[in-house]
Amino acid sequence: MTDRDTPAPPAPRRRRRWLRWTLAGVAAVVVLSVGGILVYTQVGVMAAEPGPLAEAEARPGVSIRHDGAGIVLSPTAGATGQGLVFIPGAKVEAEGYIATFADSVVDDGLTVVITRPWLNLAFFDPRPLSSFTDLAPDVSSWAVGGHSLGGVRACQLATDADALVLFASYCANDLSASGLPVLSLSGSEDGLSTPQKIADARDELPADATFVEIPGASHASFGAYGPQAGDGIPTADPADVDRIIADELAGFLPRR
Repeated sequence: MTDRDTPAPPAPRRRRRWLRWTLAGVAAVVVLSVGGILVYTQVGVMAAEPGPLAEAEARPGVSIRHDGAGIVLSPTAGATGQGLVFIPGAKVEAEGYIATFADSVVDDGLTVVITRPWLNLAFFDPRPLSSFTDLAPDVSSWAVGGHSLGGVRACQLATDADALVLFASYCANDLSASGLPVLSLSGSEDGLSTPQKIADARDELPADATFVEIPGASHASFGAYGPQAGDGIPTADPADVDRIIADELAGFLPRR
């Protein structure tokens, strides 16, 4: 083969054009992906029901402080030094859980920090547990918990806490050998974190974990943000569910 028969290498101009097209394509995919995620996390966010929220905010005995990292609910008297960092479910406003914990704060002296997950999804929030416990420095014993997807995230933070509480949720990581006290609260009418799903994930928790199924409670019964697509139909009164939650927490949370 002569030099005349040897294929000429691609022209530098052609290589540069190919590189620009490739980079432009990658950039377009990234922009579309990020834009899609942002749209998804902001559309359809479930807000607190005005009635239960207003009632909880007006209730004597509870102090509500809003912080960029979360909402701190603390008793105005009778604080026990016990605290719960609570992570909301996917695309549910933090305010949607204030009414849920009013009984625990007022009647049982519990301090609750309801986090504000980045982009309304707990999986996008890399902050450690201390980002939230630091909001209530007087608390000496901390449990971490969460509702639905927030509970899955709570499982990932559980080894930094004194206890774990799951609200209509279950773990995706193995805590069976952790030795942590664990309380699992669920609803008989939950159409999302169904009783079967919770039973199937049982082996991820310590053998002595406590399971409480609340009769008539649905997935959305663990907050006050209205009905949720795919959920079952609740038959339990919301006030009764909140009272059961408070009673179970009062008998479970550890003290130091």
